[in-house]
Amino acid sequence: MIRTITMLVFWGLAAPVAALIGFPWTFITGDIRLLYRMFMIGAWNGVRFTGVRVKTVGLDKLDPARTYIFMSNHVSNLDPPIITPLIPKRTSVMVKKELLSYPILGRAMRMGSFVPVDRGNRDAGIESVQAAKQVVQQGLNMTIYVEGKRSFDGKLLPFKKGPFYLAMECGVPVVPVTITGTRYVMPKGRFAIKPGVVTVNFHPPIEPQDFGSRQCLMEKVRSAIDSGLPEECREAATAAKLTSSHEK
Repeated sequence: MIRTITMLVFWGLAAPVAALIGFPWTFITGDIRLLYRMFMIGAWNGVRFTGVRVKTVGLDKLDPARTYIFMSNHVSNLDPPIITPLIPKRTSVMVKKELLSYPILGRAMRMGSFVPVDRGNRDAGIESVQAAKQVVQQGLNMTIYVEGKRSFDGKLLPFKKGPFYLAMECGVPVVPVTITGTRYVMPKGRFAIKPGVVTVNFHPPIEPQDFGSRQCLMEKVRSAIDSGLPEECREAATAAKLTSSHEK
């Protein structure tokens, strides 16, 4: 609990700096880069204060000059502040539309090309895909948690279809990402954070010419993310248990 409070206190102390320097600079110049950098530094160091150590795999194989759509699993509230600062260049993310209604934060998010999502509205979901397409075409990365919500047990939930429509529309490489360890240091439903090692595995990009159909792309991304999960969470292990159970 103390580590979690330390992280929140650090973020609380960093907020006035952003309010006094980052936000005014951004609104006056129209340049989001300083504020974005401040948030990334704050997010990364806040997590480090909790005793969480981060190991990356495959990040050095990505070309920072290219634009990617990163598709990750999601198991903890710690996932975004760990993954987002690691993404080369600036990345956009899909956020709940309610966040953009806040006067100052909402304006900064719009300037940062964040994409609002209304999960309960299918038509609005289509609009979000089109908005995300425009962001990617500007050369920004897009980071998406393809399950749409956090998993309790670390096993992959069904994927949302929207991210794969987006990938087919944009024609940029898709990078599957597996994050492991956050389920143990801060599982869904728990406030306290305990020290531990988190691994972020950036799998080889799936190039547009290798997409195949939308369903084929979804299967490739799912297979890649699943391969990086702990053995007990992989779908092959689950299938084997079910087969064994039926045989008995």
